[in-house]
Amino acid sequence: MDLANLATQLNAGTILPESIVLVTLMVVLVGDLIVGRSSSRWVAYAAIAGLLGSIIALYFQWDIANPIAFLGGFNGDDLSIVFRGIIALSAAVTILMSITYVEKSGTALAEFLVILLTATLGGMFLSGANELVMIFISLESLSISSYLLTGYTKRDPRSNEAALKYLLIGASSTAVFLYGVSLLYGLSGGETELSAIATGIVQANAGQSLGLAISLVFVIAGIGFKISAAPFHQWTPDVYEGAPTPVIAFLSVGSKAAGFALAIRLLSTAFPLLSSEWKFVFTALAVLSMILGNVVALAQTSMKRMLAYSSIAQAGFVMIGLIAGTEAGYASMVFYLLVYLFMNLGGFCCVVLFSLRTGTDQISEYSGLYQKDPLLTLCLSICLLSLGGIPPLAGFFGKIYLFWAGWQAGQYGLVLLGLVTTVVSIYYYIRVVRMMVVKEPQEMSDVVKNYPEINWTLSGMRPLQVGIVLSLIATSLAGILSNPLFTLANNSIANTAILQPIIISSAGAQSFAPVPKTAPPVSLTDRT
Repeated sequence: MDLANLATQLNAGTILPESIVLVTLMVVLVGDLIVGRSSSRWVAYAAIAGLLGSIIALYFQWDIANPIAFLGGFNGDDLSIVFRGIIALSAAVTILMSITYVEKSGTALAEFLVILLTATLGGMFLSGANELVMIFISLESLSISSYLLTGYTKRDPRSNEAALKYLLIGASSTAVFLYGVSLLYGLSGGETELSAIATGIVQANAGQSLGLAISLVFVIAGIGFKISAAPFHQWTPDVYEGAPTPVIAFLSVGSKAAGFALAIRLLSTAFPLLSSEWKFVFTALAVLSMILGNVVALAQTSMKRMLAYSSIAQAGFVMIGLIAGTEAGYASMVFYLLVYLFMNLGGFCCVVLFSLRTGTDQISEYSGLYQKDPLLTLCLSICLLSLGGIPPLAGFFGKIYLFWAGWQAGQYGLVLLGLVTTVVSIYYYIRVVRMMVVKEPQEMSDVVKNYPEINWTLSGMRPLQVGIVLSLIATSLAGILSNPLFTLANNSIANTAILQPIIISSAGAQSFAPVPKTAPPVSLTDRT
């Protein structure tokens, strides 16, 4: 093979966004080694600039002619571009809220950024991984970096405990997932590329074998851990409570998005013969996640634990789109994760700021906050109400799109359960808003009474303010001006080749009017 053919098959330009993140990581690492502690004045902004450059590179790769790279190991299609963009953007917002938090914890900022960028790199590669070895390496890069970030504040015993629990449970889930994909490798006759695995299983007549069913169960267990779906959620509350708040902000969005990207690509490509089986399993996971997440969140007194159970419930809502298995179902997942990025990270920005100023995250201590900090109260209220699905905020349209896709796919019971549990979630979100806004001055908590004077000119506070304001604007406008995001979500699915056979077969199974294969895909905006 000559060099020209090798370069063509490698198609290394497809991973230009990841290359930018990698170069940024090296700049932060080497810059800190050369300059020393004084590098904390610029490394965070260099990391944010690199992530924004990666997002710009993703924009110019939209709908490229040849998305396959590294001999089939990586697929840079439009679906992966959207998920890679979500992960990179979540990392950028996380850095904004990390600067002051990490400095006040007495730990080094540059090392934190290096580990965070490594996790981002793992998540971005996982979103486009098209081969078992690349999937495993990307997953481990994301997971090991997450363990290190969880225990980064090593002087805090809660952080150490959270990291240990996360490591033990995460290592177990990795072993289970690896055993599942090893069975997949064997049943397919030694193939590692996902499409070749599906072909090998068909040729070996192993589509209904017990080994393939066991492989499916083990793979779903690994994915369930990554997206924190019940009953694989045991790590979530303890890690959310003990880990640094910016870390759990990234885990709740970036890590979850990577997990769903893996679920769509792996299940739809390698397990097409067991689509009804994996949809049944995910239906059970969605039911458990929505019920357990929303009901247990009612009893929480810590804001971080409440958001942990909220994250479990949100995973249950997103799984409705995965179970639907239609174009609208996958597009609704993409749209919801896009708006979830802003409203969830905005909420965590507010929790970080409140904990920096007061040293607590107890829900009762937020009582009367409106009297002392109107901006923080406004942003946290908007983000929580959006997570609850209150119109006209972004979360309302995200849930409507998910429920509509599930209803069109015949998932009536699941949609009705989603509606009921959404009403339950509104209660514990509004409880926090009511405490902040409605309380009389005499009912103000002691912490809020001693609330420090607001001073945005302090070192590191300006990036946090930028993160809060950006999240507030995006959460508000993403609901009112949602059509561009609808279009982006629909196009990302319509232009992804691996999903087309599934979309066509699911449309036929629903007894829709026959559509020629050359007809353009119908988007939500066209139907409305």
